[in-house]
Amino acid sequence: MTESPSRPPALSPGLYDLPSGHVAAVVTHLERRSPPDTPAGPAPEGVALHRDRTMSPETYRRLFAEIGRDWLWQSRLHMDTRTLSALLADPLVEIYRVTVDDEAAGLLELDFRLPGRPCLAFLGLSGRFAGRGIGRWLVARSFDRAFAGPIEAFTVQTCTLDSPHALRFYQGAGFAATRRQVEIMVDPRFDGTLDRAAAPHVPLL
Repeated sequence: MTESPSRPPALSPGLYDLPSGHVAAVVTHLERRSPPDTPAGPAPEGVALHRDRTMSPETYRRLFAEIGRDWLWQSRLHMDTRTLSALLADPLVEIYRVTVDDEAAGLLELDFRLPGRPCLAFLGLSGRFAGRGIGRWLVARSFDRAFAGPIEAFTVQTCTLDSPHALRFYQGAGFAATRRQVEIMVDPRFDGTLDRAAAPHVPLL
């Protein structure tokens, strides 16, 4: 039987060498099937969420790289400009800027392209804005949007390259883990996608 591209063969127990210039992460897929009992409350003081329907690829890449630098975010940085422009213009993809006292502080991206299974594609804050309750409020706002209509599940994924608190954070917000994968990818610091000082906690090998 031919394996589905989305379901590669499972790895056998053991250690596996990575090629030089690559990193590996354990990816956990999570979902929530019912909305919270109450909608999101007011934003934390000074925090605002702005949907940007006209963000340019250049602005998006700059914001994405700044917020995701410590966690080696790279997927959107590898997109060619035409593909990224189409994504940003898609009415089923919602891009939000997060500001604190009018200062750029984060990014929230919701993807409604898969019917019945909206996705929290990206949620990130600049480091100095973490730990202030902003992330919890952003997830609550994302629930308001995702469950505005009937859906099967609201999904998200995180990995071991993300903040060490990310998985517990999503579970605390009511997401349940459904699947786990190992992803091997080119280290974006080796191909120039990110600078070599990014994610100093991840060794360059």
